[in-house]
Amino acid sequence: MTVSFVFAIEEINRSAHLLPNVTLGFSIRNSGDSVHGALHETMSFLTGQEEPIPNYTCQHGSPQAALVGDTRSSLSVSMARLLGLYKFPQVSYGSSLPILSDKIQFPSFMRTLSSDFTSCRAVTQLIIHFQWSWVIILAHDDDFGQQASSLATQELSTAGVCIEYTLHVPSHESLGKTEEIVQKMQKSTASIVLLFLSNSNFELILYGLLDVPVSGQVWVSKNILHMVLTVTIPGISRVLHSTFGLLHHSSTAIGFPEFLAHLRPSQTPEDMFIKKFWEFTFDCTWPHQSSTVTEGVQLCSGNESLKNKQYAFPEVSKIDVAYTSVYSIAHALQDMITHGHQHGKVTDSQDFQPWQLLHALRKVHFKTPDGIKILFDANGDLVTKFDIFQWQKTHEGVFHSVHVGMIDPQISLGSKMMVHLKEDLQVPSSVCSESCLPGFSQVPRLGAPHCCFDCSPCPEGQFADQRDMKSCLLCPKEQYSSHMRDHCLPRTETFLAFEEPLGFMLALVALLLAGLAVLVLGVFLKHRDSPVVRANNRSLSYLLLLSLCLCALCALLFLGRPSVLTCLLRQTTFAVVFTVAVSSVLAKTLTVVLAFRVTRPGDRIRVCLSPGASTSVVLIASFMQVVLCGVWLATSPPFPDRDMVSEPQHIVIQCQEGSGTIFFCVLGYLGFLAVGTFSVAFLARGLPDVFNETKFLTFSMLLFCSVWTAFLPLYHSARGKSTVAVEVFSILASTAGLLGGIFIPKCYIILLKPERNTAAWLRQGHQPQLDRQSEMLQRRCVPRSIPQSFIS
Repeated sequence: MTVSFVFAIEEINRSAHLLPNVTLGFSIRNSGDSVHGALHETMSFLTGQEEPIPNYTCQHGSPQAALVGDTRSSLSVSMARLLGLYKFPQVSYGSSLPILSDKIQFPSFMRTLSSDFTSCRAVTQLIIHFQWSWVIILAHDDDFGQQASSLATQELSTAGVCIEYTLHVPSHESLGKTEEIVQKMQKSTASIVLLFLSNSNFELILYGLLDVPVSGQVWVSKNILHMVLTVTIPGISRVLHSTFGLLHHSSTAIGFPEFLAHLRPSQTPEDMFIKKFWEFTFDCTWPHQSSTVTEGVQLCSGNESLKNKQYAFPEVSKIDVAYTSVYSIAHALQDMITHGHQHGKVTDSQDFQPWQLLHALRKVHFKTPDGIKILFDANGDLVTKFDIFQWQKTHEGVFHSVHVGMIDPQISLGSKMMVHLKEDLQVPSSVCSESCLPGFSQVPRLGAPHCCFDCSPCPEGQFADQRDMKSCLLCPKEQYSSHMRDHCLPRTETFLAFEEPLGFMLALVALLLAGLAVLVLGVFLKHRDSPVVRANNRSLSYLLLLSLCLCALCALLFLGRPSVLTCLLRQTTFAVVFTVAVSSVLAKTLTVVLAFRVTRPGDRIRVCLSPGASTSVVLIASFMQVVLCGVWLATSPPFPDRDMVSEPQHIVIQCQEGSGTIFFCVLGYLGFLAVGTFSVAFLARGLPDVFNETKFLTFSMLLFCSVWTAFLPLYHSARGKSTVAVEVFSILASTAGLLGGIFIPKCYIILLKPERNTAAWLRQGHQPQLDRQSEMLQRRCVPRSIPQSFIS
């Protein structure tokens, strides 16, 4: 640093534009790398005394303008507290401790580098830019390491990055602690290691990793020097995939290589460090340091040339922070003098107060010869950019440095710094869990950081259209989720239409049954005077056939797009016509039962066997159902509704029943009537059936009750338009049961066996049954003549 320091002062003194009438001088002091030494040398510099006395100065001649230094933050803090009391400018080129940005505690401290806070943020922004979400932090177990790791953890956590381990390397060598750190890094699944190390002790960690099966790691540091030392370790290519380091943006100093080529120790005898540098560079020893010359040891002559010499640190050919410190002070002096002349307050370069220079230094703003802007922010930190260097591994396992981009802290997008990369770098990923594809959401693992998760597919009706979504989103009501669950599709309206195969088949069956009922009715009307038709009240048979025809046709109301009218007529029509049909069967069955309960002529039960009595049963039963339906329509009628739940991909257009209580009352009444009819028919099944159809009535009602008993669980388990299909099928099945069970046997006799449809054949072919019937009637004192209600 002192070489560039001297070069900068000599360059300024030769300049005709910068401080043309002022010659800068300097003195180099050694703090001894201790706080005591730094404070002593600072007081000595301020007072001009080798044994300084506070607040007394013996300074003669040219005034001191500013103090440049120190390298270590612990020394600079002590110096800054002292210099701040006098408002004496201090420009550091090596102290990066964040607390030094506090202008209340350190009002006169400036530095030509960024604070650890800024550089730590910059290196974390590099991790965020590469989308590394699973990292290890390796920091020294001191104030610097604690603060840097805490700051990095805060920055990374805010950006959603998880820290697998935060490992602190002790400043002193500790074999047990080193082995513990190596074991944790061996077990780690993170491939990115973020370094905050202030010395070379981290090499112990690297050597430890060479003995364990670890590979593919990427080390990232805010210090480029550590990366240089890292890649020089033999065999390290097996452990590391690559490394990244940051360097303050700098440019070539014009004339500096030539200055080094002509540099001789005799030119700057006041420089106490140049001889050490000379010995290290040329691997020699100065003669006066040893009274005896050891054989084979090369002596330094002082005339050696640095031209074309490979330096230990190649960056000495760049404008470094010490060079910038000197130029900052020079431009501040220039601005102070110029500003004084412009405002009539002449400021003599030989007579000014430290606070005047400090004021100008805070506002200094200039450009280096190659156009780099130099200025300080409000905290006295240099406004700078960071060059990104990557040590890339070749196929031979050798690392070489490549400048891959830049980080500009001044250009921010929200809380993120701008990261410029020259090209798209191929870097390994470092994640705890693989990214969840669209259609999946993250499910956190119990007890693990939020970066560790499992991917769960979105359920029906939800979607995830991006990667790594925390939760699935609900599709709008008018849409449903796609098969991949990555977007929503519009739902189509659906209902049991006539055009679809199922609807067409049900409609066709309904028309066939209605037509069959009309056909049977026509047969009965044509043969209305035959014994088969006249048996058991032919008027009830006509009414039953007509109601069964309407039962089949009412199924058509359940097909097609529901409307207000069809919803009003659908269930009510079904309930009324089926009530008429079932009550007709009940009336026919009661006629048979009551006919055989007549015990004597003139019995009052004979009144119930008249044709008007059977009609009254049908009317009363049907009227009660009509009243229930009327109350239903008047209070809470059915209405068209859109079912969004039953079928995920469709909107089912259906009829909402309105009042569920009245709806179940209607169905309950019909069920009660059907069960009662079946019970009566079942009890009458053993009566002689020469003139009636008790067995057929029992069988048909058994079919009817079986169909509707099976209907209930099927209806409640079906969804969408399937519920309509189940109800239509039950209507048609029960209609077919009644029609086939009661009338098909009679049609068989009428059409195919006409010889049986005569009174003579009935007497001849069924004489045993007539004898049993006669015996039963005689026991009850009933005449052998059959009641007229049987034959009408």
